[in-house]
Amino acid sequence: MTASMLHILDPEPHTLHGDFSREREPVLTIDPGDTVRFRTLDAGWGLEPHHPGAYRPRRELEHEGDGHALVGPVAIRGARPGMTLEIEIGAVVPGAYGAVLAGGWESAWNERLGVIGDGVVHAYTLDAETMTGRNQHGHTVVLQPFMGILGMPPADPGRHSTIPPRVTGGNLDCKELVSGSTLLLPIAVDGGLFSTGDGHAAQGDGEVGGTAIECPMERVDLTFRLSDRPLRTPIAHTPAGWITFGLDRDLDEAAYIALDAMLELIGHELGLARRDALAYASVHVDLRVTQLVNEVRGVHAILR
Repeated sequence: MTASMLHILDPEPHTLHGDFSREREPVLTIDPGDTVRFRTLDAGWGLEPHHPGAYRPRRELEHEGDGHALVGPVAIRGARPGMTLEIEIGAVVPGAYGAVLAGGWESAWNERLGVIGDGVVHAYTLDAETMTGRNQHGHTVVLQPFMGILGMPPADPGRHSTIPPRVTGGNLDCKELVSGSTLLLPIAVDGGLFSTGDGHAAQGDGEVGGTAIECPMERVDLTFRLSDRPLRTPIAHTPAGWITFGLDRDLDEAAYIALDAMLELIGHELGLARRDALAYASVHVDLRVTQLVNEVRGVHAILR
């Protein structure tokens, strides 16, 4: 048996991209069981912290398109459509700064909330030793760092936006995907072609302002494995419990997809018939809004 290896990927011109595409050549090919240590920019391609207060432009890396700054893609040998990619999340270490941007940009969500116009920036200093962050108003938060985007391209050709999450992952924005979690994603293309980015130091369910504490990541350790377990939607095992994801433009449909997948998971894990699984879920499962602001709505079901 070949020993597993540790690979390093930093944000460099040849590793950075702002979309998902099955045509994009992998920058790294690994064996199942290998670990990749990523370092990432913040989602906005920042080369420096945001200024606190009213939004002002800052220095950013020149890039094509307006997608999140992703690092990858990584190909996994033996990965084929119909298989499942298991991503074990190890250390997640945020950078020294982050920021929440709210209001200012045109969107149906911001229009409903009455915040179109000048944007505001809450700029945070982040301390990875104490796992706390503090902004210009003196507000202190406990950090719970995770990657907003963990995903692969869909089977369709062409370039695909990083904004909406998909069955193959991407912009899931689930705050439970912290260190110690394992995310399972259906594979749609040969090699998988996994990328990550959009580091968050902390976020509430829903990501209601459109951003979390967006930050660069100094270290994100991900270990990749393959399985033949069939999946129709992402699932995860996290410190909070088992999670199933529902993704749809309609929030009710997203909730149904998450619950349907949870009933299947309960049947698989506990050996319960579907009606018994529903009765069990009504006591033990929470439905939460993952995010509302990324074109496709997300709901996740948590089995504590």
